[in-house]
This record gives sequence, C-alpha cells and structure tokens, in this order.
Amino acid sequence: MEKDIQLCAIGNALVDIQIEVPDEIIQQFNLNKGEMQLTDIAKQRELIKGLSGFPMHKSSGGSAANSIIAFSQLGGKAAYQTVIGNDDLEKFYSKEFTDLGIELSAKVMDDNPTGTCLVLITPDSERTMVTALGASAFYNESDVNEDLIKRSQYMYLEGYEFTQDASYNALLKAVDIAKKHDTNISLTFSDVFVTQVFYDKLKTVADSANLIFCNEAEAIAFSKQNTLEEAIDYFKENHKNFIITKGANGSIIRWHDEIINIPAYKIEPKDSTGAGDMFAGAFMFGFMDSQSVQKAGHLASYTSSQVVAKLGARLGEGLIEIKEKIFGEIK
Repeated sequence: MEKDIQLCAIGNALVDIQIEVPDEIIQQFNLNKGEMQLTDIAKQRELIKGLSGFPMHKSSGGSAANSIIAFSQLGGKAAYQTVIGNDDLEKFYSKEFTDLGIELSAKVMDDNPTGTCLVLITPDSERTMVTALGASAFYNESDVNEDLIKRSQYMYLEGYEFTQDASYNALLKAVDIAKKHDTNISLTFSDVFVTQVFYDKLKTVADSANLIFCNEAEAIAFSKQNTLEEAIDYFKENHKNFIITKGANGSIIRWHDEIINIPAYKIEPKDSTGAGDMFAGAFMFGFMDSQSVQKAGHLASYTSSQVVAKLGARLGEGLIEIKEKIFGEIK
C-alpha cells in the first residue's frame, strides 16, 4: 500500500491555558518548577480560580499535537490519533486540525471533558505544567487506527501517553502494527517525570524506536548516568538514532554512525512551552523533505528558538518561508 501520510502521531488532546506568573506562585502551589504534574479536573479548576487575576491565553496543545501541527504548517502530510470530550473545547481543538488538513482520528467521549493543561510561565521563561488529562486518559487499544499507521512513513509517540495503563497498551499495539507495515517509529520522552516514574514502560518502546527525541535532563535520567557525556555514550551503545536538545547550547544528533552538533539560535527567551515539540516536528519534516540531517537540524533549532521567544507553542504563519530560508543557507 502506498504511504500517502508522512507522519502519524499518537498523543493527548489538551487545551493549554497559559498564564505568566512570578516564581512565588510555583512555590505557593507546591509545584516542581519546569516539570509536569498530573491532577484531576476539579483540582485544576481550583488552581485556575486562584489565578483569576492573571491574564490567560488559550490554545490547542498536547506534546505530540504541537509537533504534528508544526509538521503540517511546514507543508507535511500528517495524521493524529487521540481522544477528546464532547464539549466546547472539543470544537475549539478539532477546528485547528481540520483547517490544517490533518487527518484526525479522535473518539469523542460524552462522559469525560476534553483534557486541559495549565501552563505556568515564570520570568525566566521556564514552564511548569499541571495537567488534567480528561478524556485523553482513556485512549486504549480499540482507538488505535491501523489504517493511518499503515499509510504512514513514520509514527510519532509522546512520553505522556505512558502515564496511563490503557494508553501504554495502545502504544504497544501501535508499535506492533508499525513493525508489520514497515512504518518507522519515533518517540519523544516528553518530561523527566516520565523517564523517572514510567521508566520500564518507556524503555520497552524506546528499544523499538528508530529515532528518539529527548532533552539533556531526560537523557541523563533515562540512561541513569551522572553527566551528559555519560548519557550520550549510553545512547550510542543502545540506540541507533537519537537527538538530545540542550537549550541554549544547541543539540546533538546521532544519525546512524555520525554525530552532528547543531548550534542554538540566540533569542531573548519568553516562554519555553512547546520548544521541544516544535524541534521534533520541524526535524521530522526537514529530514523527510530534504533528506539532509544538517538542514533538518538547523530548521528544528531555528524554529524552536522562535517558539521560546514568544508566548505559546505555535509560530502560526511563515513556517514555509522559514524553511526555504534555512534550507537555502545550509549546504
């Protein structure tokens, strides 16, 4: 069968509620700065109520969703699998995918709301998240769309899906389907919290992945090493292709037997929400479009830096022009 989809992702469907707050708020709510914490809808609403004096910004989100939207905005043919609630947020969420031409396979649940993620952004541009998965927590094996995976060149999985037994089992099924249909498997670790609490599950899928995305802290935590250098050695021994992002220090890519260092693009940081998601989506598109790891790496580095320079996980218009500029500059 012809693979007419370039990238199919499986992940949570969340509406992000972004609020800029001082550091004292993070301490007041007893949160771990820079990490994601799961909660229920009622507790999250209490937090939001306590922040009613701060301006709020709303956008569709979810780690893999951010990546697949960036991939599509760059010109890629994409699909997304998830679960959403039957509410106004579902309409808000689905419209963006429809407008971008992304094939959305999403079960709609009547008895659970669409998931939401409270994103608290401190003055140092760090984001701390409190997530209520809502309907997303119920993605299971019956929701896996084999046809979309079979038609795709790559499948992309997010680490947050490992936090629920049902979604983890669904990912195992998706991995088996991908192998059966020669669909490449890419995986993002998503958060240090995932690598620490759900290590065994994450490792099971990581061992089958053709490409892994993680940041420096996640790489050290997953490899159970003490330094980045030791973590890189671990990944070299255990994974053929991987990318470790290092924030303002750029990123390191291992593609087959080649190590490639990609510099960061300097900006004035405002909000790190979605930077890793943009990096992954841009890299996947850049490599599939150009077959050049260098071009893909620079495209990912530049676009993710532009996300950090603004509020929210989206760049909106102009991604195709950015792609043409970067590809024209990198030989």
